[in-house]
Amino acid sequence: MSQFIDRRQNSKSKSTINRQRFIRRFKQQIKEAVAESINKRSITDINQGEKIIIPKTDLSEPSFGYGKGGIREVILPGNKEFTAGDKIKRPKATDGGSGSEASNQGEGIDEFIFELTKDEFLDLFFEDLELPDLVKTKLASEPTYEQVKAGFSTVGTPPNIHLIRSLKNAISRRKVFSKAYSKKIKKLEDKLNDNKENNKDIKSKIKKLKNKIKAIPFIDNFDIRYNSRIKQKKMTTQAVMFCVMDVSGSMDETKKEMAKRFFILLYLFLTKSYQKITIVFIRHHTTAKEVDEQEFFYSRETGGTVVSSALELVHKIIVERFPTTDWNIYVAQASDGDNWNADSPKCRDILVKKIMPYIQHYAYVEILPRHHQSLWQSYIAVRETYKNFAIRNIANIKDIYPVFHDLFKRTL
Repeated sequence: MSQFIDRRQNSKSKSTINRQRFIRRFKQQIKEAVAESINKRSITDINQGEKIIIPKTDLSEPSFGYGKGGIREVILPGNKEFTAGDKIKRPKATDGGSGSEASNQGEGIDEFIFELTKDEFLDLFFEDLELPDLVKTKLASEPTYEQVKAGFSTVGTPPNIHLIRSLKNAISRRKVFSKAYSKKIKKLEDKLNDNKENNKDIKSKIKKLKNKIKAIPFIDNFDIRYNSRIKQKKMTTQAVMFCVMDVSGSMDETKKEMAKRFFILLYLFLTKSYQKITIVFIRHHTTAKEVDEQEFFYSRETGGTVVSSALELVHKIIVERFPTTDWNIYVAQASDGDNWNADSPKCRDILVKKIMPYIQHYAYVEILPRHHQSLWQSYIAVRETYKNFAIRNIANIKDIYPVFHDLFKRTL
């Protein structure tokens, strides 16, 4: 019996199912290889695929073999040297079937290299993480639109002609119009067989009717149908991500680079759960302002430090542009911890009264390898009140990944 396999839902590669099965089977080994590769790559390359190496021992299949000792009776084809009763030395044990790597001495085992796609790599990287407070996710109030099929139309452009529908209409029309002529031809042919008189006149009439059938056009403008498409609302989940960074004189380029990498990671993480993400960049020293990405990371403007100016601006933008009923709000703040001492209590009050009750999560990373100052102590008080407020310390670039995983690790 014939069998048909439908692969239309697969990607261009017909081995999609086998690939998924392989990833499930060796998931632990692949995740370990992914974790090892992350430590070696730049965060700016996090959205690319990865070639990973799986140890040959993990790919081995169970097999049966003879142990040492014992008596066996075997048949040796083509034997010309031994007779029944002769003893044969056992061959030395070898790793049969395995290749060897290029070397001037010894033996090795070929490595198995498996290449992960970008999506597979990100899925494995973010698998043990989760976004906090996703229950409040709401469909966007500002919908996007997509073109969807809406049947057929009698007007349109040539590229949108639906050939099959048009041909069906043409066939139906030709059958309808030729049916009356065919009936007349049938009657005349029966009359021609029964009556031998006036044959010439009857044949002339039949010929005229057949010519009329031939004159029916193969396809007419009336038959043509076009694919009709209409705009339809496409509701998407949406989130806004506030990137707040201190650009005072104490924030050198190294600290800014670490902050940049943390923001990139958070953005990639949000793209796994939201279809539409708006990013707001706020940089501050004694005053705060909203800027574009280029100015946010590369502007040379510096000054003192008043963190409350940035928090006030965050609150103002939320009230004016991002109503909490329609947006999932995330705030990521990076600083070296320096702040005017009298301003730190004000920061705590702004967070508690104006920001934390309306957002999904607030992540604060302090980039410094030394003791914490007044801002850290004020933020600890906020953390004791709100579970969706997290603070962590980053001493160097190597701490970014552990801190990020710790901030968003999956809770059981």
